[in-house]
Amino acid sequence: MKTQIDLNSDMGECFGAWIIGDGVDDDIMPLISSCNIAAGFHASDPNIMRHSVQQAIKNNVAIGVHPGFRDLVGFGRRHIVAKADELVNDCIYQLGALREFINLEGGKLHHFKPHGSLYIHASKDREFSELLIKTLQKIDSKLPIYCMQGTVTCDVARELKQPYVREFYGDRDYGDDGHLVMVRRARAYTSDEVANKVLQACKEGTVVSVTGKTIEVDFDSVCIHSDTAGALSLIQATRDLLVKNGITITKPVVHNA
Repeated sequence: MKTQIDLNSDMGECFGAWIIGDGVDDDIMPLISSCNIAAGFHASDPNIMRHSVQQAIKNNVAIGVHPGFRDLVGFGRRHIVAKADELVNDCIYQLGALREFINLEGGKLHHFKPHGSLYIHASKDREFSELLIKTLQKIDSKLPIYCMQGTVTCDVARELKQPYVREFYGDRDYGDDGHLVMVRRARAYTSDEVANKVLQACKEGTVVSVTGKTIEVDFDSVCIHSDTAGALSLIQATRDLLVKNGITITKPVVHNA
């Protein structure tokens, strides 16, 4: 059983006057221990990025950059076919943009986490994951990458000795293979469903797949998306249940490969 866990959420994913999800980022921020801030390609804009950074620093939340495919229309959940070096350049561009706002506010970039379809692409594509992580090592060899256990991304980070943090998803469904069932729009979840799912994962190291099979999971951080319907109640209920069961919410354990 885990006695402490990182609780993370994707932040800053609105765009201009357009609100994604319930628009409750500022209410979510005090409940989590790390966040992943969108950097302009799948969502967000400079004003939202800076505000998100300010809120994270105010609430002592570890800040990660959340780069996605260049896909504002599809919210980064459509797969884009591009060469590995082009995708890496897109990632570094987004990292640099967010990092300047973090520097401006006196904070520090804590981690790197790809978004949506780019996250799934990295989890399966060795060429991209290798080039991405080799490039991150040139920028900051101590910058952790968030990924899932058993993915190409995790394997490459371990092989290349780049720090990494393994995730579990409270508001996404799992297939029998232990990987996420990728959807354009998440289904509705109840607070009890998500909270109990996360507690089971933390206490027993298991999750029930979409076919009803119990599978093993290993992780250092729990993600609940801010754009999922009812995100605030999902995160609040999950945090409350974990704390009630003696599990501390804190910044993640980082594997140094």
